[in-house]
Amino acid sequence: MSKASPIVLILGAGPNIGNSVAQAFAAKGYRVALAARKATEANNTADKVHIQSDFTDSGSVVNAFSKVKSLLGIPSVVVYNVGAATPNPPNDPLSLPLADFNRDFTINTVSPFVAAQQAVTGFAQLSESESRTFIYTGNALNTMIIPPLLDLGVGKSATAHIIRSAASAYKDRGYKFYYADERKTDGAPAYGAINGEAHAKLYVELSEGKAQGPWQQTFVKGEGYKDFAKD
Repeated sequence: MSKASPIVLILGAGPNIGNSVAQAFAAKGYRVALAARKATEANNTADKVHIQSDFTDSGSVVNAFSKVKSLLGIPSVVVYNVGAATPNPPNDPLSLPLADFNRDFTINTVSPFVAAQQAVTGFAQLSESESRTFIYTGNALNTMIIPPLLDLGVGKSATAHIIRSAASAYKDRGYKFYYADERKTDGAPAYGAINGEAHAKLYVELSEGKAQGPWQQTFVKGEGYKDFAKD
């Protein structure tokens, strides 16, 4: 693959969404960088690199961007696909230990904030013809409460605000920011039925868009984007 081929950085390269997104972008001619806790850098090739990363440490995000730049170049698409939750008693959410809350908040919000900062720094060095898209894998917890998942809801809600703010602030520069949230056909959360291929299809479509679309991308497998707020 040519060194002029675009680059996608996937932070959180798990077997479902992460793997599907990587395959979809590779099929579109992208060189792929995968950052994950269990990444094996010995498996690197000219078109696909693996970067060991720990998203409980936001400095690991900076390191991932630095490595991608040195090994492949500046990514024009960045996907943050990491999440963490420590269940709490449904009737006593404030009993959640502070250490668990802080760790999960770093993974769900602080590290993606740093990733967005790093992405914008890179986007400023790319041409207007390149995608310059940042996508955060979210869920419905920025719009609803699930009693045992306080810290995940706090993290998703906070990062949804970051994405919404960035989408508004940077659209005139051609940078795109999205919060992706898979739903069932009736608008209910996908829960454990999230589909990697559906995410991948949407993420490629968002990357190919010429202008910022709705920042909150609620979508349904086989149907694509659907604005449930209007239902």
